[in-house]
Amino acid sequence: MNIASAINPNGLKALVGSYLQDTDLAIIDAAWSFVLKVHDGQRYFSGEPYVMHSLDVASTLASMHLDLDTILSGLMHGVLKEGVTVEDLREKFGDGVAAIVEGSTRITNVHYNNKLTHQAENVRKMLLAIAADIRVLLVKLVDRLQDLFLLDHLGREVQLEIAQETMDLYAPLASRLGIDWLKRELEDLAFKFLHPEEFQELSTKLESSLAERQRYVDEVISILQQKLAGSNIHPIRIIGRPKHLYSIYKKIISQNIPLDKVYDKVAFRIIVATVKECYEALGIVHADWAPVPGRIKDFISAPKSNNYQSMHTTVVGPRDNFIEIQIRTETMDRIAQEGVAAHWAYKEGQKIDSRDARLFKELKKLVNSLQDEEDPREFLESVRGELYEPDVYALTPGGEVKEFPQKSCPIDFAYAVHTQVGDHCVGAKVNGRLVPLKYQLQNGDIIEIITSPNQSPRRGWLEIVKTSRARSRIRSWLRREEKEKAVKLGREICERELKKNETTLKKMVKGGHIRLLLKQLHCNSLDDMLAKVGSGIITVQTLIRFLQPPELLQEKETAFQELPPEKIAQMMVAQSVSPGQQGGSTIRIDGIDDMLIKISQCCNPVPGDPIVGFITTGRGVSIHKAECANLHSTDPRRWLEVSWSGKDCGQHRVELHVSAENRRGIFADISSAISSDNANIVDIAAHTMPDDIADLRIAIEVENLSHLQVVIQHLRQMEHVLSVRRT
Repeated sequence: MNIASAINPNGLKALVGSYLQDTDLAIIDAAWSFVLKVHDGQRYFSGEPYVMHSLDVASTLASMHLDLDTILSGLMHGVLKEGVTVEDLREKFGDGVAAIVEGSTRITNVHYNNKLTHQAENVRKMLLAIAADIRVLLVKLVDRLQDLFLLDHLGREVQLEIAQETMDLYAPLASRLGIDWLKRELEDLAFKFLHPEEFQELSTKLESSLAERQRYVDEVISILQQKLAGSNIHPIRIIGRPKHLYSIYKKIISQNIPLDKVYDKVAFRIIVATVKECYEALGIVHADWAPVPGRIKDFISAPKSNNYQSMHTTVVGPRDNFIEIQIRTETMDRIAQEGVAAHWAYKEGQKIDSRDARLFKELKKLVNSLQDEEDPREFLESVRGELYEPDVYALTPGGEVKEFPQKSCPIDFAYAVHTQVGDHCVGAKVNGRLVPLKYQLQNGDIIEIITSPNQSPRRGWLEIVKTSRARSRIRSWLRREEKEKAVKLGREICERELKKNETTLKKMVKGGHIRLLLKQLHCNSLDDMLAKVGSGIITVQTLIRFLQPPELLQEKETAFQELPPEKIAQMMVAQSVSPGQQGGSTIRIDGIDDMLIKISQCCNPVPGDPIVGFITTGRGVSIHKAECANLHSTDPRRWLEVSWSGKDCGQHRVELHVSAENRRGIFADISSAISSDNANIVDIAAHTMPDDIADLRIAIEVENLSHLQVVIQHLRQMEHVLSVRRT
C-alpha cells in the first residue's frame, strides 16, 4: 500500500480548519507532499514510517490551536537533516517556517553523555533559538513528547539519556511556558524510564485504590457544591483529579513517607465565574475545613511569571484527609492548562498579548543571564538551576512578584532585581524590619534591598545563595576581580624580569618585540600574557627562557633543576634578604602591593623569618617560611624571591604549642607571661593528657621574629612549663 494513501493530512486539516476558519489550508497539502518526498522510505526509530511521526507532531501542535507556521514547522521539523536547505524552506513556505525549522533542528543533538563542551554548546544554541522565536521550543517540546511515547523501542542507555534530559530541561521549560498538561506528561513519561520499578509500583497501588479514591472525590465534590450553593455561588464546574505520578513520587521522596501517608493524592479545582467569587469561595471552604498554615497562596493578585493565576489552599477535609483545592475563573483555568498557547501571540494580524510579552521578556532575561557562563559545567548547572519550580514568592516594595526556590536569601532577591543591585547589596529589610543576608525568604515577604557603592560580592555568598542567577553573577565578578589581580601581579613580575634584561614592557610594545613574545608564549594579548604570568600558568622560568640567550638559560636551568627544593629556597632567601631588613614587618616583591600578597596559614611566617613567595592561581602570592613543608611540595618554578620591607606594619599571628604541669592557675600564669611581653592572645585551646599534663595550643600576635623569641624564652623559663615550640 502506498504511504500517501494510508497516511494523509486530512485529519490535520480538519483540526486546523476548526479554529482557523478563514485560512487557506492548501499549503498543508503542499507541505505534506514535500515531507513525503524528503522522507520517502525512511523509518522512525519505532519502526513506523517517519512521516507518521511528522504528522503526530503537527497534529499535537494543532490540538493546541497554534498558528499555521508552527504547525507546518512541526510537519517539516526533520527535513533539514535530510539535505534540504533553509533557503529551500524559505522560498517554498516563507521566513517564519524556515526560522522555526532551523531553530528546532539546531537543538536536536543535545545528549547527556556526550562531551561536556559539546553538550553545553547545544543547550546554549537551543536557548538562543528560543529567545529568537518561542515557537521553536513548542515544536521541540511536542517532538520530545512523541519520542517518549515510543521510547520502549530504544536501548536502556539511550532511554536514560533522553529521560534525564527531559526531566532536567524540557519539562521545566514546558512549566516556564505555563503548559501544565505538557509538563505533567513529560515528567510522568520520563519518570517511567528513570525509575521503572518505582513507577510500576506506584501505578499499581494507585490503580488498586481507584474505586475508593473516586468515591472520596465524589463525596468532596458533593459537599463543595452544597457549601457554595448555600452562599449563592454556583460554580461552572468542580473537578477532582489525581495528581500526576511524578508529583506524588516527589512528595514520597522529599518527606520520606509511604504512599498511604500521602493524603492529598487528589487535587480539586473549583471553576467560578468571576474573580470576586474566587475569594468568596475560598472563605466558604475555610469556614468549615481548617486550612493548613503556610499553604494558602494567592496567585490571582500576584500571578506567576508564566501568567498562571489561581487561589491555592490545602485544608483538612472529610475523614481528616488533606485536600489541595485550587479556585480560579474559566479564563484562568484555560491559561493554567494551555499556558502561552491560551492567547497565542503569533496569530495572524494580532499584537503580542501583554502577558505573553512579559513571559517572553523573562525567557530572554534567562538566556541573557546565562551568556556570561564560559565553563561548560557551570553553564549546565546554571541552566538546570534557573529552571527550578518556584516555591517562594516574594515582592518588591512596588508589588512586583519575584519567584525563588526554597531557602533563598536577600542576595538572591537582589540579583533577581538587577545585577548591580546584587553586586552592591549590603543588607535587606523584610516587611520593614532589618534582617541578615542569610535570612531565608518566606512567601509574601516584601523585600527592600539596601546597597552601598563600596560593597562588592563576597566569596562566602556562594555558600548561601540558591538561585543560579545569583551564583553565576557572583562567580563572574570574582573571576573578573581575580583576573585584574593576576594582570597586576603579572605586570610587576614581567617588569622585574625585563629590568634584569635592560628593557621594559613599554619598550617591547613600542619596538614591536612584544608580538614575538606573545607568539612564543601562545598568548592572545598582552593582558592575556600578564594574567597567565600572575596566575602561575606561565612560570617565571618560562618567561625568562624567552628573554635570555638560549645557551645562558640552558646552563642556569640545568643547574637549577639539579638542586633540591630546600637548597633552592636557601638560595632565594640569601639573594632576597639584605642587611637591615630582618626587623621589618611588611613584604616586598619589587613593587607588588599588599593586596596581592597573603601570609600562608600553614606556617605563619613573621618578620625576620626567611621567606619565599609562591604564585597561586588567581589569588596573588602566598608567603611561606623557607623551610615550610607545604612550600617544598610545590613546583619551584612558581617560587618568587621576596623579602621583609623594613616597614613597621602591625601584628602577625603565630601559633605556639605549650606543654605544662596541670596545676591550679597554670592557664592564668601563662596568659600573664604572654601579656607582660606585649603579645596578644587571639585564640587558645587546651586539654589534659593522661599523665596530668596540660596541652595548650595558643595563637598570639607578635611584631616580628625577635619579639616572638622573647615570648618563647620567657615561657620556657616558667617553673611548671615543660616545653614550648612554634607550630
